[in-house]
Amino acid sequence: MKCVEKSELPEKRAPMNTYSLEAIGISKSYTVDERRIIVLDDITLSVPAGEFLVIEGKSGSGKSTLLSILSGLDKPDSGRIKLDAADITDLSEDELAPYRNRTTGFVFQAFHLVPSLTALENVMFPAELNNDSAAAAKAGELLKRVNLVERMNNFPHQLSGGEMQRVALCRALVNGPKIVFADEPTGNLDSSNSNAILELLGQLHKEQGSTLVLATHSREIAQMAERVLILRDGRIVDGGKKNKR
Repeated sequence: MKCVEKSELPEKRAPMNTYSLEAIGISKSYTVDERRIIVLDDITLSVPAGEFLVIEGKSGSGKSTLLSILSGLDKPDSGRIKLDAADITDLSEDELAPYRNRTTGFVFQAFHLVPSLTALENVMFPAELNNDSAAAAKAGELLKRVNLVERMNNFPHQLSGGEMQRVALCRALVNGPKIVFADEPTGNLDSSNSNAILELLGQLHKEQGSTLVLATHSREIAQMAERVLILRDGRIVDGGKKNKR
């Protein structure tokens, strides 16, 4: 797959993002057969605006749950979530949905594309929810950036795994989110497609000045980040090692 060449990228803009992310005392548990399972245990972290943060941990460490709570897709049992000092913890789903759509983008490991929509329509969807008259143009430009112009009228079942993940990435970025969350975005891809997706995420993060929070169990991927948090059994065991850049 041809990846985006650096020479094709516009000049890096000065970061427009004024958002930061804070989690204060986040805990989450589930009850299974009357047994309480603690998934997250008193998690506190902060992410400066524009940072590329990796949350690293083995399967079952609580990474996906933490990302869902940080992004507002799920609620903690206790603790607070703040975006740019605005507390979103107690917002209703009706209040959260448009807020998430304007402020965050989420790249899922399982893609979660709408089967009945084409690649172009999938990418347009969040922008259409914002009544953006330029939704089609923005979606088309993003698909061009990831070399999917010839596939934009294909449905998800007609795309490869790597193509579906590129569509999912475009969908997450179409509204120009301040914060992008990615949950094991290369978990279902081969090494070639994984490298392309990670390179593209990194390029767009730098270009747009957005905050990128990525969950992974891969040490190799973690080394690409500016900072790494290690999660084990629902607790942060390493509070933020900075990688050498």
